[in-house]
Amino acid sequence: MQRFIIKDKQHISGGILKIIVDTRTGVNYLVSSGFGVSGMTPLLDKEGKIVIDKK
Repeated sequence: MQRFIIKDKQHISGGILKIIVDTRTGVNYLVSSGFGVSGMTPLLDKEGKIVIDKK
């Protein structure tokens, strides 16, 4: 089983945003690329808590 999977992907203004899930922990990450810089950060919900998929 792969550790990281792409949950969602969207093209926006010449760049790409992806939601990547760590299958071991369930943590969701927001990954950006093509905007001049690339980055990765945990995805947060409206209360500022890390989004975690239940196993």
